[in-house]
Amino acid sequence: MLPAFFSPTLRVTICVGEAMKYLMLLLFVLISSVSLSAQEPESAAERVENLKAQLLDVQGREADLRGRLQELDEMIKPENIERSLAGVGSTRPEELREARRRQLSIERDGVLAQLQTIETSRLRLEGALANAEALAYQESAQPKPAGGTMMMVAGGLSQKVMFAGGGLVLLVLGGGGALLYRRKRLR
Repeated sequence: MLPAFFSPTLRVTICVGEAMKYLMLLLFVLISSVSLSAQEPESAAERVENLKAQLLDVQGREADLRGRLQELDEMIKPENIERSLAGVGSTRPEELREARRRQLSIERDGVLAQLQTIETSRLRLEGALANAEALAYQESAQPKPAGGTMMMVAGGLSQKVMFAGGGLVLLVLGGGGALLYRRKRLR
């Protein structure tokens, strides 16, 4: 409740502002729920395409990691470590070589761990792709009703829009009625 020193018109203005905020919030929730429910589920053929794209991405990352692993295997050889540190002068070259070998070993172990994760992901995607292809084949083998699916989707969408519109009208009328009641009560 507003303090008594506010004028009645100011109180009505503030109440209308609050009511508009709540009305806008409800409208946003209503519209977002309708738009979320209007999205169609992914067909099996679309899922196959998505899985193929993911599999290609994983195979590309796996190839990159295998290439990096080969580079590290080559760099970790003692003669290559010595060659890479040839221009560095030190009183303790053994320690430098050992530090470089440890650094390359740590990096190699990290790449191996990433590679194992990628391989697991690739195997999981290949299995999911095989299942999705089988499901897509089953879907394609089923007879399709003549124009019935498009009518149901369009009909379902229009029902949702009509329901949302009707709810919005009721909400606006209820809010307007509440505002008129408050306005009369304040006079």
